[in-house]
Amino acid sequence: MSVELKIPSVGESITQVTIASWLKEDGDYVEMDEAVAELESDKATVELNAEQAGILKIIVEEGEDVEIGAVVAAIDTSAEPPAEKAAPAPKETTSQKEEPTPKAEVVEKSTASNYATGTPSPAANKILAEKSISPQAVTGTGKYGRITKYDAILANADTNYGVSSEPTREQHREKMSNLRKTVARRLVSAKNETAMLTTFNEVNMQPIFDTRAKYKEKFKEMHGVNLGFMSFFTRACALSLQKFPKVNAFIDGEEMVMNDFVDVSIAVSSPKGLMVPVMRNVENMTLWEIESEVKRLAIKARDGKLSIPEMTGGTFTITNGGVFGSMLSTPIINPPQSAILGMHNIVERPVVEKGNIVARPVMYVALSYDHRIIDGKESVGFLVNVKNYLENPETMLMGKDPMDLLMGL
Repeated sequence: MSVELKIPSVGESITQVTIASWLKEDGDYVEMDEAVAELESDKATVELNAEQAGILKIIVEEGEDVEIGAVVAAIDTSAEPPAEKAAPAPKETTSQKEEPTPKAEVVEKSTASNYATGTPSPAANKILAEKSISPQAVTGTGKYGRITKYDAILANADTNYGVSSEPTREQHREKMSNLRKTVARRLVSAKNETAMLTTFNEVNMQPIFDTRAKYKEKFKEMHGVNLGFMSFFTRACALSLQKFPKVNAFIDGEEMVMNDFVDVSIAVSSPKGLMVPVMRNVENMTLWEIESEVKRLAIKARDGKLSIPEMTGGTFTITNGGVFGSMLSTPIINPPQSAILGMHNIVERPVVEKGNIVARPVMYVALSYDHRIIDGKESVGFLVNVKNYLENPETMLMGKDPMDLLMGL
């Protein structure tokens, strides 16, 4: 009996997906509920699981776009599982008899050996061959270290700069993924449909540096995560958004939707492009809870395991171009949100303190906002408030200056 393997619904409004990679080869025996393929939509990557056990017959190749409900493979359920190959009997000697290695151990060692360097998918193998790159030189990000198509696309062949080569005028074309097409469409929409403006400021990061140096070891010991910059910025933004609610709002037709909660989207780079997972109710989160959630979402983005609900929603976005060396930029709003904060690299710059010029680690920050809903006074006030929190991190503990709390102000 043959069972059709169809593309399931992967989310509301998604009508088409791309077969990013087949995790099993044509003719492989698959178990029930075993992942056989990775499907890429315009929002996330999900796995396609076998509905029955049997021999897999692939109908649609990797890289093809298919509609929801389309048949992409079939499973022959009448096929018997492949017989286990018996290990050869150990040779006996007059002095010693070798104990046969347990079958489970053989399988474990074989699996570890197979995935030590990574096994490329058929599409990845083709790309690597075109680039003349050995699979052993590529680190796979797929399941069990499997080299995916995106790993192969990102791989660069070593260049021998000591040998001159003939100049080339060749070109090649690469198909845009659904994710990249969606990002492109949303960026153009944001530029065309919002009155976007950007305001800038600079932050003296020395107080953050001092705080991290003082508490980072104890912080990691107690909570199991590093005390990074993102938790300070996220906490500062959450408190500031409550003071400037329009920065946390969005336009719906002729109405402004005001959010009483703060859901922060964080831009995360992944092998498949830019992902923007969401942290919920950040206004109620502590620094260690923020760091733990950032770590969790970043790992899932790296492994391509983010779900659609984890990337849906968000009232405000933070993006950190500084990790790539950006000094200054004007980030584009993430619709339907009304504002986005851009972090940049930290560089020692001359700062005047009490009449003296001293070197301090300074970061330029940028706030892009929709001027239709956010006035200049609110945007500048919000960014100055974020700056004040960051330069006085003790005020973020309770959302107020310690002296104000002491005086009951």
